[in-house]
Amino acid sequence: MRAYTCVYLCTRNCDKRHMKNTFSVESYQTGAYCTLLTSFEASSKKIWKEDSATENIRPVKLKGNDQYMPWGVDNHMPYDILEMIEEDETINTCQQHNIKNCYAAGLEYIIPEGTSEAVAAKVRRFMATNDLTSYYLGMCTDMKFWQFAVTVFTLSRKGTEIASICRKEAMYCRFSPDNGGRRYVYYGQFRDNKQPDKYDKYIMLDPNDPLSDLEEYMKSKRNGEVQFAMVTRLPTPDNTYYPIPYYGSLFKGKWYDIKKLIALGKYAKLKNAAPLKYLVTIADEFWETLIEQAGVTDEKEKQKIIDAKKKEIIDFLTGVENSGRIIFSGSYVEPGTGKTNPHITITNLEQGKEGGDWETDIQEAINMVCFVMGVHSNLVGSVPGKSQSNNSGSDKRELYMIAQLLNKPTHDLLKRPHQILIEINKWAGVHAECQIMQLTTLDEHKDIKQTDDKGKETK
Repeated sequence: MRAYTCVYLCTRNCDKRHMKNTFSVESYQTGAYCTLLTSFEASSKKIWKEDSATENIRPVKLKGNDQYMPWGVDNHMPYDILEMIEEDETINTCQQHNIKNCYAAGLEYIIPEGTSEAVAAKVRRFMATNDLTSYYLGMCTDMKFWQFAVTVFTLSRKGTEIASICRKEAMYCRFSPDNGGRRYVYYGQFRDNKQPDKYDKYIMLDPNDPLSDLEEYMKSKRNGEVQFAMVTRLPTPDNTYYPIPYYGSLFKGKWYDIKKLIALGKYAKLKNAAPLKYLVTIADEFWETLIEQAGVTDEKEKQKIIDAKKKEIIDFLTGVENSGRIIFSGSYVEPGTGKTNPHITITNLEQGKEGGDWETDIQEAINMVCFVMGVHSNLVGSVPGKSQSNNSGSDKRELYMIAQLLNKPTHDLLKRPHQILIEINKWAGVHAECQIMQLTTLDEHKDIKQTDDKGKETK
């Protein structure tokens, strides 16, 4: 998806530009008269090929009459996006933060006082037989990555209530074309442009009224269907089959590429500059004196003595345990000038760290990425390489609470499947809550408290 281009310019002013495509920054070679000027060119915008090829997106046939709409022109868009996110430390960390922040204190079915013991027992049994923690965390993950999530309801044997609820990973789900009739969700291995031989097929409940749609199916018991898919989707300005995440602007714009190029350029400079730390100058008289003191005449033995002394000096300079120690060296006087010269001179050549010239640029790029991802850098750690004063506890608490409150629309959407489940199962009085954690002030004498999304303390 992303190629890096090395550009060479001839030093003989022949106005000839030599182009060489490569996928590795260290694999370039310069000619006899050509010097590497620059560098790397990255383009993440190619991932949005449907921008100019919408007419090429057509339903893809599976088995029988089954068809699905591809996700992107090549049906590989979610996997390409995921790869780009995994390659970027900042986006990956921001996504982890947003997912955990959305999960907060988790999902819980609230059984109020006065609820009948029969209903309460059914609710507790349902919570014990369904992994709501993994389900809810997975739903938060899909909503933050793809802005939609898929829940599958499984009916009981009698078909009178919902027995289980589970999440289907959004990136492996595909939707049937919207032709005005019944729609389906297909769940299978679509990675690497494969057409799955085996896949799960679920009836998609009406997005506008999934409750009435499910009730109708349960009454009629059509075709003996026992599993139904409900798509929870964050409304977006467009109306595509699969929502375009808001953070997609990172890849459509330039900042993702800028940040990647800075890292590649810094890596290339550090790898290829080969800086020397010390210059060790040893007078010939030193070797002569050393050999004379050893009393050897064989050339091989002389070389062994010289090699051993060089290794001793290298170990002295590079060994951690020698930090702060001193080396003593003799000197000699030049006969003609009377100048005194030391036998051994050690010069420190280190002039500072390589690659530091991009420090400001990488800070700017990281801040831009955090801005697009909606994450304040102080909530996930300071910007790498940036010296900054830490926020006060009050400021961090307020930033955390703001981040929690901004998840209210997502929490409302994530509660919808559970509202339908509770209604179908006739659990009167029970309701689902997306719990959040609030950092308290010192006067409350506790560090955190758990509340519902209306701020009412629940524990």
